[in-house]
Amino acid sequence: MSDPHIDPAGNTQAFRAFAQQQDVEASKEQPSRLPIWIAVGAALVVILAVVAYLLVR
Repeated sequence: MSDPHIDPAGNTQAFRAFAQQQDVEASKEQPSRLPIWIAVGAALVVILAVVAYLLVR
């Protein structure tokens, strides 16, 4: 039996295509989460103000 011949160029090309695909996906911008944190902070301030008002009253 002879050993099967595996073309190393095919594997290298497949790896390069895979690596480029990963680079493209990594370079996509992620949406900013800052507006969510601002909304959460504002809600906490309002809740604390209401609690403080009810405790003082």
